[in-house]
Amino acid sequence: MEVGQQTVKIHISELKIGMYVSKLDRDWLETPFLMQGFIVESLDDIDAVAEYSEYIWVDAVQETWVPPEERAILGPNPKAKITYINKVSADQERAAVVNVYREARRLTKTLLDDVRLGGVINTEQAKSTVKDCVQSVLRNADALLWMSRMRSEDEYTSEHCLNVCILAIAFGRHLGMSEPELEKLGLCGLLHDVGKMRVPHEILNKPAELTPKEFNMIKAHTVHGRNLLMSSPGIFHGAVDVAYSHHERIDGTGYPRKLKASGISDFARIIAIVDAYDAMTADRCYSRSIPSTDALKNIFKDRGTHFDERLALEFMKCIGLYPPGSLVELVNGSVGIVLETNHRYRHLPRVIVVHDQHGKLEKEQVLNLAEIEQGNLDKSFLVKRALRDGSHDVFVRDYKEKGLVFRI
Repeated sequence: MEVGQQTVKIHISELKIGMYVSKLDRDWLETPFLMQGFIVESLDDIDAVAEYSEYIWVDAVQETWVPPEERAILGPNPKAKITYINKVSADQERAAVVNVYREARRLTKTLLDDVRLGGVINTEQAKSTVKDCVQSVLRNADALLWMSRMRSEDEYTSEHCLNVCILAIAFGRHLGMSEPELEKLGLCGLLHDVGKMRVPHEILNKPAELTPKEFNMIKAHTVHGRNLLMSSPGIFHGAVDVAYSHHERIDGTGYPRKLKASGISDFARIIAIVDAYDAMTADRCYSRSIPSTDALKNIFKDRGTHFDERLALEFMKCIGLYPPGSLVELVNGSVGIVLETNHRYRHLPRVIVVHDQHGKLEKEQVLNLAEIEQGNLDKSFLVKRALRDGSHDVFVRDYKEKGLVFRI
């Protein structure tokens, strides 16, 4: 959304750096702001606005200036960075996204099954799937991120491809990419592992340790992916590069070509981070999932060696402490599932409490932990730690939000 296209009323929690505040919910003369309308340039600006207003009206703006440290990633002539505004609430998008995710998951599985059986990639089907995901993320990213946490170990590869697509789009939105760029990046995420359809099933899903020969067969999926996509009509060339290069590392220790930083494209750097994060937070046949916070710690540890440092730090900001769909334990022993992040208080998300300290609740309770900050909720409801999916016998896929079934 470009400046001048639309002015939107938002809650102060949605205000971000780069947005243009054009109106407050009170008279400008009752505030210390000298200008009646200004660009938010820092977190201090957000705090200042929050002292005087709960709701504000903003225009989306395009930043024409890009910091020097970002130019190494965006290229020598970066396009303007876009700041997006949620068009609907997470609750509203959640009601619409069930069918979007169900259809995207079906199409992704069909696409990969066709390749496994020797067919060609349905390029138009892939593009259509990505486009639907982009539109949902642009309306409100939290809902589709919530859905991406509902996994089935038996369908790991197809769900992983779709989840990497969704995460990449959300990350691209965070980075300020344009809508056409988001569609290209999402396509790269959806097809990054398509080469695994040429790896024997018994090796791809082997629960025991791989032999060196078997590991080489797994690593060959990058070459298979490149070859499959090169022979697919109408495919975006960047998707070919990402399928080939998403396991390369900044320090040159990756595969298949041991490329160093200068040889790794922007999209491949992004997908490498997203791919690793989604894999670590999913149950696989040979390893159990780890909490999101632990996955982000691993990415932080490997920044500058395995992963692009700036992008790794930006990804951590994008995902936040407790992303939608995370399982969390509260100080009082309750267990909940994160429904929505709080952009002002990242440690105080909105959650569904499904267990109290005595066990499973008959009726789930939705709590906005931000009310702790206002003194309306006891501090015993603070998040103590993130848990892996399945802890306390709680699986995200088995729960629903009040009035909306999330079983897929």
